[in-house]
Amino acid sequence: MTTYTPTHVGTVTKYVVVESFDVTPADLAIRGYEISNGAMIKDTCFGLVVTGKPEEVERIVTGLRTMDPDHIFVKDRGFPPGDPRRCRANLGGARPGYHGMEFEMTVIPYITHGLEELKKRDATAVPAPKDPLDTSVLDVAILKKLIDAQES
Repeated sequence: MTTYTPTHVGTVTKYVVVESFDVTPADLAIRGYEISNGAMIKDTCFGLVVTGKPEEVERIVTGLRTMDPDHIFVKDRGFPPGDPRRCRANLGGARPGYHGMEFEMTVIPYITHGLEELKKRDATAVPAPKDPLDTSVLDVAILKKLIDAQES
């Protein structure tokens, strides 16, 4: 059995996923290469894979998200690239996390839409006070009193 000697100690890997009509994965890659200072950047069909020292990766990710914050998402990668415990070259077929990420890509447009809608709302708008006679909502304090009364 081959032993695995990690060469990734002290590094992190993050996926930077773009879901936008204005920013493409190629745009992200160009910007990533411009602001990178020693981190490994790999462009993909969905965005980038950034590997490096935690501070450097965080700096790059923060810089990339300024391009389009509502359409650029970041996800930690659990295992470093090439790790034989998860590498598809060793396991055959799709990487175990691929199918989860494939599903997440179907949800991202909904998150983007929600973020855009939040920006459209009036920040000064205050929700209307709830009607104290409304019985459809049970106040937590009242519920606690009812439970305490039941126990005694």
